[in-house]
Amino acid sequence: MYYRKFNDYLKEKYGGRIQKIAIDAGFTCPNRDGTKASGGCTFCNNQSFSPYAMSRKTVQEQIEKSIEFYKNRFKNIKGFLAYFQAFTNTYADVDTLREIYDQAMSYDEIIGMSIGTRPDVVPEEVLDLIATYTVEKPEIWVEYGLQTAHFRTLRKINRAHGVSEFIDAVLRTKKRPNIKICVHVILGLPDEDYEDMMETAKVIAALGVDGIKIHPLHIVKHTVMEKQYYKGEIKELDIKEYAKLAVDFLSYLPKDIIVHRITGEASEEELIAPYWCSPKYKQEVLKAIEEEFKKREASKQLMLI
Repeated sequence: MYYRKFNDYLKEKYGGRIQKIAIDAGFTCPNRDGTKASGGCTFCNNQSFSPYAMSRKTVQEQIEKSIEFYKNRFKNIKGFLAYFQAFTNTYADVDTLREIYDQAMSYDEIIGMSIGTRPDVVPEEVLDLIATYTVEKPEIWVEYGLQTAHFRTLRKINRAHGVSEFIDAVLRTKKRPNIKICVHVILGLPDEDYEDMMETAKVIAALGVDGIKIHPLHIVKHTVMEKQYYKGEIKELDIKEYAKLAVDFLSYLPKDIIVHRITGEASEEELIAPYWCSPKYKQEVLKAIEEEFKKREASKQLMLI
């Protein structure tokens, strides 16, 4: 094993498969509603990666439908993880958040939750609320969308937050030691070179977070980046290039960091480029990453001879 996979971590800890359930709780984002900016991130079409994005189903309906589906699909599931995925899932007052989180945590089959959010929307009272769930549920994650540790890029992709806010959010979250932290990054963002991407890895490594999600930049429909791509303003990565970047990125992180994702994809209906970010090419991408690890391991062995 070249890196610590999230699924393996869960299997080791709980003795079997733990299935994530993606939930859209109806949130928006402060860079969508005009609070900080409008239009959202230039790469973002939430429907391209969240099955319930913009869903009219209640949280309970989404959970119950997913539990039934996965129990029929897989044998010996040990439990479920509620994944608040779509948009910014701490972007509400504490009472509203408590009501939503309580709905998910009320199911005995659910062993915890993973909350996708931005680093600028986690005040102390929200972190205190999230920490309360660690008493009875063992697997509570906050997933911070960073994407890059370079302010010029954050500004260009309309994140409407800075690197300092990310560092502050991580440090404050770490004061609640039972909350685990995962960070999202995108490799191949416009105008970023190799050193820029590796610097992002070094910043994350210095903060000692628990998990990482690494995605290649992919262009989907109905986004600002779609227009930029067709104007020739965005260069797409190829599979081998991405595999090398992903392996290099991981080389700067602690060996025990939990890798929640090492690639990303969008549906063929939504995807524009690169072609290999379609689900049907996922195994090919994972194989390319594994081959890159093997090649480097072989080179190390030759150096020892």
